[in-house]
Amino acid sequence: MYDLADVLPEESIAPGTNVLIAGPPLTGKRHLALEVLASGATNGEGTIVVTTKDSANKLVSEIADRSGTEHSHLGIVDCVTKQRGIETTDDDPRIKYASSPVDMTGIGIKLSEFLQEFYEVRGLTENRVLLHSVSTLLMYSNLQTVFRFLHVFTGRIQSADALGVYVIDSTAHDDQTMNTLKQLFDGVIEIEENQAGEQTIRTAGLS
Repeated sequence: MYDLADVLPEESIAPGTNVLIAGPPLTGKRHLALEVLASGATNGEGTIVVTTKDSANKLVSEIADRSGTEHSHLGIVDCVTKQRGIETTDDDPRIKYASSPVDMTGIGIKLSEFLQEFYEVRGLTENRVLLHSVSTLLMYSNLQTVFRFLHVFTGRIQSADALGVYVIDSTAHDDQTMNTLKQLFDGVIEIEENQAGEQTIRTAGLS
């Protein structure tokens, strides 16, 4: 079981589970997702991030700050840096580069490489995987393409007994899109904020 005690005290999640974190902008979705990763990192679990918004270098330092450790079992699939035309984009043990958020085949291959390496080479049977963010994928590709990609992605998480965490800006997409995508996930964490700026977190399907 994946322990979420540091983040959601009531929750522990079975291996192979995919969880969607949804909410409006600036409600702490990314923060919550990174906390889920950090709580695993401090227990020696593997951490894999597919980033379509932040560069790998920014994430490496952020995850180290949150987990309080220079995290050795970290893999990042960076879909941003090459798209921005930055030259230094050779893969290294911690960072693999996809050409852009449109390159879903490349993203999937690099995710699989990390999962295989962590599981078979490093002997890590518990790995947490973050995709940040689904909304960016939908900016570049249509719903059908993103749905097919996520169907394969969530299947890989399931077969690897990993924990998959996905972030989406719920207000950027219509209800039909949200309902279509939610079918792919075992559970949903919804973050809402009232007019006073107070947050409420609702979970469905996790326990």
